Amino acid sequence: MVSVRNMKTHPAVVLLFFFVIGYGSSENSTTSRGCGLDIFPRYVYLCDLDAIWGIVVEAVAGAGVLTTLLLMLILLVRLPFITEKEKKSPLGIHFLFLLGTLGLFGLAFAFIIQEDEAICSTRRFLWGVLFSLCFSCLLAQAWRIRKLVRHGKSPSGCYLVGMVICLMLVQVIIATEWIILTVVREKKMACSYEPMDFVMVLIYVMVLIVVTFGLSLFTLCGKFQKWKKNGICLIITTFLSVLIWVAWMTMYLYGNNELKKKDQWNDPTLAIALIASGWVFLIFHAIIEVHCTILPAPQENTTNYFDTSQPRMRETPFEEDIQLPRSYMENKAFSMDEHNAAMRSGGFRNGSLGSRPSAPFRSNVYQPTEMAVVLNGGTIPTAPPSYTGRHLW
Repeated sequence: MVSVRNMKTHPAVVLLFFFVIGYGSSENSTTSRGCGLDIFPRYVYLCDLDAIWGIVVEAVAGAGVLTTLLLMLILLVRLPFITEKEKKSPLGIHFLFLLGTLGLFGLAFAFIIQEDEAICSTRRFLWGVLFSLCFSCLLAQAWRIRKLVRHGKSPSGCYLVGMVICLMLVQVIIATEWIILTVVREKKMACSYEPMDFVMVLIYVMVLIVVTFGLSLFTLCGKFQKWKKNGICLIITTFLSVLIWVAWMTMYLYGNNELKKKDQWNDPTLAIALIASGWVFLIFHAIIEVHCTILPAPQENTTNYFDTSQPRMRETPFEEDIQLPRSYMENKAFSMDEHNAAMRSGGFRNGSLGSRPSAPFRSNVYQPTEMAVVLNGGTIPTAPPSYTGRHLW
């Protein structure tokens, strides 16, 4: 009886065992190393240890997102305490610049995910728009610093924000027309475009970069020195951005084809360009500008001597401030005693002028003044041999 039951259940156990083995082998064959069993294939580069570039880009972009959000939070918290007009006017373009930088880090994830029609349309549209927003903010900042360096006055915040939005809308129109002409009218796939077409749409952004770099050089010419540090940081930011753009366009257009890695390296090239530009924007511009904005104004402790409401300074004798030589102090004491004795005796007689009891008396002993002692470095100047005394009459 027991053997019959074993004969009935044994084939079912065997079939279940082989089913589990077959299912596990099929999952292991399709799942990348480092990813779970339930991950979609399009997100495989987010965790694939065989393609480590996706994990590195994901980590660096995530750190950039957190840093950008922290800077925006700091500006929001410190906003009520910013009272200076020169620091308050660029707050609008600072927020727009941080928003564009945040978009660059977020767009990097779109190049890690495997492409489809929605992802390709997002890549094509947002690449130029986000970079145009960032470089428009840098251009407005360069113009503002040039005004501060030359005249000491900053343009209004509304004017700067309007300038940035107008410059960005040009690239929005260009990107929209490109997608409409290639995808809607010609019925092409959003992912089927040549690298040269992708770069040609970004000509306007390249013009913004060149103009920003050229205008930033003029931020070093002016009489207000304290704003030139901001101009130097702006020059470094635009210069490094130019290098990044030259590098990624060279690899994207020519380098990957020469190395026969076009299909494998195009997405990593663009993703690395995004996070490199984002971190350059943060380190050399955003962090410095936020620090200068929230830095409190220096307190002015200088005394206004023309302000009658302030208490008068305590008048102190000359001897308390400058230590005079002892010989001078003895000489002064002697002359004062002689002067007092002469005043008690009723004056003295001069052969030509007669008796003048009420006139102040000065001794024939040479008495150096306080200014003479100071000008001679503390030493007592000697009188000339022909000196016979000072006469006040």
